[in-house]
Amino acid sequence: MGTEIHKTFEESMMKSFSEYITEASKPGKNVHMTHIEDRVIYGGVKGAREAIFALRALRDMLAGKVSSSSNVTVKWDGAPAVFAGIDPTDGQFFVAKKGIFNAEPKVYKSEADVRDDTSGDLADKLVTAFNELKDLGIKDVIQGDVMFTNGDLSSESIDGEKYVTFQPNTIVYAVPAGSDLAKTLLKANIGVVWHTTYKGKDFHSMTASYGVNMKSLKKKSTVWSIDADLPKDLSGTATLTQADTEEVTQQLSRAGKIFQKIKSTTLNELENNSALAIKIETFNNTLVRKGERIQSTAKHVNDLIVWFNNKYAKEYEKRKSEKGKLAILAKQEEEMVFFSKDNRQNLDLMFQLQNALVDAKLIIIQKLDKLKTIGTFVRTKNGFKVTGSEGFVAIDNEGSAVKLVDRLEFSTNNFSPDILKGWQK
Repeated sequence: MGTEIHKTFEESMMKSFSEYITEASKPGKNVHMTHIEDRVIYGGVKGAREAIFALRALRDMLAGKVSSSSNVTVKWDGAPAVFAGIDPTDGQFFVAKKGIFNAEPKVYKSEADVRDDTSGDLADKLVTAFNELKDLGIKDVIQGDVMFTNGDLSSESIDGEKYVTFQPNTIVYAVPAGSDLAKTLLKANIGVVWHTTYKGKDFHSMTASYGVNMKSLKKKSTVWSIDADLPKDLSGTATLTQADTEEVTQQLSRAGKIFQKIKSTTLNELENNSALAIKIETFNNTLVRKGERIQSTAKHVNDLIVWFNNKYAKEYEKRKSEKGKLAILAKQEEEMVFFSKDNRQNLDLMFQLQNALVDAKLIIIQKLDKLKTIGTFVRTKNGFKVTGSEGFVAIDNEGSAVKLVDRLEFSTNNFSPDILKGWQK
């Protein structure tokens, strides 16, 4: 990759976590977060480097070399998403779904507004949200996930232990019956986990920042309201063992060596061609959905090229006119130039780099998951099975973020017919 890039890579190893977690765009409204290994596809040389450094810094944090955990939050599997706060144009309290950012913002400032636009369980949840959240003293606009409302809490026995549970989506959250938290939940009419704050003079101009100032919200016994931050004390359960640390270090060292072999032109070409990058991620996700990882990277490159050609062949067959068919052939020829012999070698290395990042990521996720304060399970046709959290979000000081998710576990939980969702009970 050249002396200059190599030197930058080595010097940058001394920099901190917050300097290396970035997104392809600045924080906005409902920003799509990239999986950390996909920064290699979308972020060019800079993105690949950032992914390595971010995992390295998370390793250091969990090994006790960095005291702060404020840059990592937990993803909660809630539904529906809810926005609540003050409409800056008229000072009125509202709740909303994601239609808040439509060209004509859709917000609800009364029970009647909710009932006029929604129905069924969604309407009931939004009405509860409106009536309960208006007393919290929300100043700006905050976004979160509804975890439960009236009637959603259940008493369950899991492996002989009694729990209070709620299942808004795929994951079953379980709190030991009789615990202080269980008593708090049972008093609540709604449970919400907040994760994003929005500010602006109107809905169209609002910008997002990850995190919510919970100290500014009033307490209310009928509202269980928390933020998505990890516990601040990382001592004990989440600490990486020396063996874990060495394993992560080994994977990141492997990632660094692979990274330096990849020609910058290949990564940067993908960075500048988002349509092509999206197609490559889409192909990678065909494996994820089957619960598989990339094994032979060389075979994966060949399969990727076959996949591209097959897509064009299908498009060709759809066209009725000769002009239409020729247009598809021309488009295919133009896009397939990317898969030159040189680029194929670099793509092979790129997938190797992604594999090394995933190996390091999974160890870190396993340790972060031990910090959770509420048990997580999935409901199968044969009973409950322990599962990890939905994932984690790593955030930098500028508010940009990437996801750390065990994609194979997530895919199994979401697509397996053996896993029962909240609405299937």
